[in-house]
Amino acid sequence: MPVLPSTDYTAPVLLRNRHLLTIFPSLFRKIKPVRYTRTRIPTADDDFIDLDFSKTGNSKLVVILHGLEGNSKRQYVTGMVRIFNEGGFDTVSMNFRGCSGESNHALRFYHSGETGDLHTVIQHVQKDYESLHLVGFSLGGNVTLKYLGEQGAAIPDRVRSAVAISAPVDLKDSSFELEKRHNFIYMKRFIRSLGEKLEIKAKQFPEQISLEGFAAIRNFRQFDDRYTAPIHGFRDAEEYWAKNSSRQFLPCITIPTLLINALDDPFLGKGSFPYAEAEANPNFHLETPATGGHVGFVTFSGKHYWSERRAFQFIREHS
Repeated sequence: MPVLPSTDYTAPVLLRNRHLLTIFPSLFRKIKPVRYTRTRIPTADDDFIDLDFSKTGNSKLVVILHGLEGNSKRQYVTGMVRIFNEGGFDTVSMNFRGCSGESNHALRFYHSGETGDLHTVIQHVQKDYESLHLVGFSLGGNVTLKYLGEQGAAIPDRVRSAVAISAPVDLKDSSFELEKRHNFIYMKRFIRSLGEKLEIKAKQFPEQISLEGFAAIRNFRQFDDRYTAPIHGFRDAEEYWAKNSSRQFLPCITIPTLLINALDDPFLGKGSFPYAEAEANPNFHLETPATGGHVGFVTFSGKHYWSERRAFQFIREHS
């Protein structure tokens, strides 16, 4: 039953292409900026996490996690903030380390399976709210699902539900998918953005990080082998992907959770559609619209995209 048999999302006629659905929101969607209140919280390793709150005086809080090289100002984040604020929830948009506009202090930064910082955020905010709910996009969706599965029955009592959108729950599979020619423009952009962060890190830690030969890096396997894995304690890209893919943690999820992955998502391989796990776990729901692209789900009717309305509906039902 948790594999939802149908979905009411249909892409606009002029955008029924997975790349158009993926690119359109970042280029053309206009959302009134959110007035955030920033709070910086410390981490156990003497670093920091920057949180952007949008408060309307409610007792329920939605914690929002952005995707790879995103931040709290991205349209997909602010669109989600607005629908939940309008619907009676406060929100806090978590900026992963190095994504808030200031490089973090430690050698490590963020990656697809880093759940410790999310737990730190939840511990910080739970004292002020009756219930907490999570929404994660792409990389942030994988982090969200992995965290829920890791915690299992020990999940903090006030965490009541979660939604993950366009989440690469099989990191190896998705990395290979992004290497394909049709995804060249996305991969080039990601590697360039990550390289800019590495330049800053190399100045902070010149003995640990070298940029020699970085120009030859063309994909995530090469990047993760050389940087992500060793910086964060993994042998290589293969071990990093294996240990941090959230699919293996889905059977242990104990709160109502929804994963929305479009079948035409250009970033996701077959491993990111965990039908068997959804069928076996009554707490884990999987919805796979035929179209939607990657964090797309464009809607021209009304001010909110379909994915925002769907996430709000699911969390409202379980708040």
